[in-house]
Amino acid sequence: MAVGAPLGARAVSTDHPLEPVWGYGLASGAMVTSAALFLVPQALGQHTRLGSLGIALGFLGGYVGHTVSHRFTHLELPIDHTASELTVHALSAGAIIGAIYTAMPSLTSILGIALVSHKAPAGYAAARRLAARGRSVVTLLLPAAAVGLVALPVGIVGFSPASGLRGLLFGIAAGVFLHVAVDLLPECTTGSDTCPVDASDHSGDVHQLQDRLRTHAAVSALVGGAAVAAAWALVI
Repeated sequence: MAVGAPLGARAVSTDHPLEPVWGYGLASGAMVTSAALFLVPQALGQHTRLGSLGIALGFLGGYVGHTVSHRFTHLELPIDHTASELTVHALSAGAIIGAIYTAMPSLTSILGIALVSHKAPAGYAAARRLAARGRSVVTLLLPAAAVGLVALPVGIVGFSPASGLRGLLFGIAAGVFLHVAVDLLPECTTGSDTCPVDASDHSGDVHQLQDRLRTHAAVSALVGGAAVAAAWALVI
């Protein structure tokens, strides 16, 4: 996240729509693939039924929180919904990661790859949104550190919940993260911040431009997903 956040903050200064399209496309594609390859299997592996329930609760909870929090966008609050959703995901994931490492100290690097593969793109996307609204990216320090802040004390205490609770918590973390990833997929429509197109800025056919950007959005999401899939294939 420390690598991705500065890139996202810098990218907001560009006026060319291709950069945010590729930035968000790569990030969201990587995040969706990371969730599917690393987080969802962990949730279902702990407890199939409660893990599935947790994924649904996390995804819908992220959507409801995002939708309800829209009313606060008219207020000058130091809270960004993307950063807050990432924090909820990180806190939930930190609790279960600490418990998993306590119960299974011989865990391979797969979980580590899962963390790294989605933190950088998440940092990029969240930082870009914050910078676009004139807010400091320093608020991302909390979701960046939240996993360790929770996982370390859980591991030190040696708390190891039952498999059902582990599945539920990991499912919630996976669901929230999936919601954030899907929300960041570039949508080349009027008013979109992931694929900004302003008809007044273009003398040509804006619909033709949108169609071209949609192609870039699709390709960038596939490339981001393929990069994570390649890393996954190297460690399994």
